[in-house]
Amino acid sequence: MASGFFAILDDIAALMDDVAVTSKIATQKTAGILGDDLAVNAEKATGFLSSREIPVLWAITKGSFINKLIILPIVFLLNWLYAPAINYVLILGGLYLSFEGVEKIIEFLFHRDKEGHEVVEEIEEDEKSPEDIEKAKVKSAITTDFILSIEIVIIALGTVLEESHPFITQILVTSLVAFIATVGVYGIVALIVRMDDAGFKLIKKSNDKGFFGKLGHLLVKALPIVIKALGVIGTIALIMVAGGIFAHRVEFLHHFLESWSSNEILTILKEIILGLAGGLIAVALFTVGKGAVSLVKKK
Repeated sequence: MASGFFAILDDIAALMDDVAVTSKIATQKTAGILGDDLAVNAEKATGFLSSREIPVLWAITKGSFINKLIILPIVFLLNWLYAPAINYVLILGGLYLSFEGVEKIIEFLFHRDKEGHEVVEEIEEDEKSPEDIEKAKVKSAITTDFILSIEIVIIALGTVLEESHPFITQILVTSLVAFIATVGVYGIVALIVRMDDAGFKLIKKSNDKGFFGKLGHLLVKALPIVIKALGVIGTIALIMVAGGIFAHRVEFLHHFLESWSSNEILTILKEIILGLAGGLIAVALFTVGKGAVSLVKKK
């Protein structure tokens, strides 16, 4: 009986060792998408009052955990029932990400004076309470996190499947990577959005003198630059992630500019091109659909 107990402990230890090794490999493979996730979510988690930054970030983090709890069982079930369905889900997610990225670029490049009815709509938007605006931003951040989370979970699962691990290892490794992704990304985002507060504290404690006073001023001045930079990086990240999904998940696009695949810079450029193309198509479809809905309403 004792030998059987120790045999079970040995099996558990072997399983945990297997999970640890595979989790390390999976985390390395998801590092790229985690960097994009960080840039996108840091940009979305900023722009709030200082007193609301942490509560808003916590709301987004909880939403991210809920996203993972929804995604994980669905992905396992889809992979078991019909593995190709995951591809279709990813492609739809890629279209959403590319749409969001290209829409930001179009708005920046072709920002124009608003017409009368648009000004009225904007005024109505401005009249919304801060709570409503905050909820809308949090919802947008959680929606984007959902798409990026699907990509992270599927990459992690794909790594485990490549190694032909048993089902329990697949569940443990994929869930662990998803948890690490959420804690890691939003932990770093929290540090970024509190840079200015840390700076003000350093200035106050040092009486605005010496090294710590200068460091405090540096942190305060750096935050707006970091936020703007993350806004640009986040937009590029959305397009690149989408382009990467199209390149790897759409068969005929996988062979598009195939000779570029041997060069890392050209591969990135290829993903940006595909992401921009997908975003332009998505924006066009959205615009046509929005116009059609407006016509139906007028009738």
